[in-house]
Amino acid sequence: MGISKAAFLFLFLLSSVKGDILDAYLRTDGVWIFTRNKQFYKTNNEKECADKCEAERNFTCRAFLFTRKKLQCLTLAENAKMAVAFTSTDAVLYEKIIYLMQCKRGIGTDYRGTEAKTQRGIPCQKWAEKIPHKPNYTPEKYPNAGLEENYCRNPDADEGGPWCYTTDPAMRFDYCAIPECEDQVTHTGEGPTGECMQCNGEDYHGEVSRTESGLECQRWDVQEPHMHGFILKHYPDKDLKMNYCRNPDGELRPWCFTTNPNKRWEYCNIPRCNTPPPVSGLDFQCLSGKGEDYRGRIAITESGNACQHWNTQFPHKHGWIPDRYPCKGLEENYCRNPDGEKKPWCYTTNSSVRWEYCTIPPCDRTEQGIADVPVQVPLAEECYRGKGQSYRGTASVTVSGKKCQAWSSMFPHTHIKTPDRFPDADLRDNYCRNPDGDSSPWCFTTDPNTIWEYCNLKSLKLEDLWSAKTRTDLFNMESTLGDWTIPRHQSLNLSKFLVFFLGSKMQWLPTESGCRLILLESSSCVRNNIPSMAL
Repeated sequence: MGISKAAFLFLFLLSSVKGDILDAYLRTDGVWIFTRNKQFYKTNNEKECADKCEAERNFTCRAFLFTRKKLQCLTLAENAKMAVAFTSTDAVLYEKIIYLMQCKRGIGTDYRGTEAKTQRGIPCQKWAEKIPHKPNYTPEKYPNAGLEENYCRNPDADEGGPWCYTTDPAMRFDYCAIPECEDQVTHTGEGPTGECMQCNGEDYHGEVSRTESGLECQRWDVQEPHMHGFILKHYPDKDLKMNYCRNPDGELRPWCFTTNPNKRWEYCNIPRCNTPPPVSGLDFQCLSGKGEDYRGRIAITESGNACQHWNTQFPHKHGWIPDRYPCKGLEENYCRNPDGEKKPWCYTTNSSVRWEYCTIPPCDRTEQGIADVPVQVPLAEECYRGKGQSYRGTASVTVSGKKCQAWSSMFPHTHIKTPDRFPDADLRDNYCRNPDGDSSPWCFTTDPNTIWEYCNLKSLKLEDLWSAKTRTDLFNMESTLGDWTIPRHQSLNLSKFLVFFLGSKMQWLPTESGCRLILLESSSCVRNNIPSMAL
């Protein structure tokens, strides 16, 4: 994330004094890095994850990710300056400060930046190579000197500062032009003076359009240089105008995608307002929508576990601290939805169960004063026909039990199956769909290690209807059943009743127990007291 070099120097000086292991890292909430070179570990807290990073032997660990709900630890070979970063509310990124500094302190023995050319502009030779110069300083001989790739380093404490062997056969080595940290300037966001934000800036509507490191923001209505799912029509109430910094997804503060192809997004430098935030009149005592405005006092999960207090870190450590998120209603141990989950949840007091959803009674719309607002009731389909391209149910779990990623989201997997590109595929929320004519409905998963999977849905096949079929030559018959056609000269015998169709119109209706086939019309039909056929 963007930070001034002076601030880096201050943080680095702090980290050089023996203390908390996390002092050597720059923490950024709500970030996930996409990198292939990583290792997964199960840890109880961030400090244990930092220990894994320090002990990593598979690669040089520059950063680590820690997920607050799953207690998942990922050590990373790259940091946010080297890889593509995504927004992820539940993740916390810790980057080693020493690898973020692009300046040198003193003679630069601790410099771990990525400058790879000399002060004369000559590209550096890789430290592990022997052509054109045979090096005296190699990664094998000096494993703690940071001799990676062809980056400028100072393994011998040369008074001239960081240097490298050059790729010019006529020049063995040369010094690098690494600036002093004290010479660096702090960048600030641009915009009208007096702009500030309340809470975490979800309602910020100002015109700041540069990140905290000075990068220009990418317009929300374009997909270059970074493709994303934050489209105005999908977030109509988030004021995604121009390239102004916004907070459409409940981040720690407003942010934007940048116009730098190598930097996907950054936070913006918007000060907090000194005045208290306005009191909202929409603090529901019942479930409305996803329950993000629920402010009731239910403090028990749907399985009966008591909720952990938000301002405590026992038995589960977490990042949802009330002081950090002042407008999320994180009071006592009440169920809340600070991160846009499908409904309110809480960490539990059961050390074996980190978190669970809560059962909140739905609102009576009349009492909430929104009786005139229509509510869309999704179909409860648990089955599909053919390849499932017409499936419009609300299933959002894969065959292996993984939660589906929202179609408009690019985290943890980037993709092109967006509602904009497939407007007729009903790519709502994270519901299972089949926009590309695959063999059955599927979805991208929220598991970073599994890009996509088919969904846990039942396929309705014609053979299911013909489990007791008999042949007959009584009628020359042809009718369409869902996505299939019943061949001529065949009839269906269901539950010992012989049913003949001729020019009949049929429809599948979803029910709680499955799907039901009913006859809407029939020009010629023999029905032996069967109002419908339940499958």
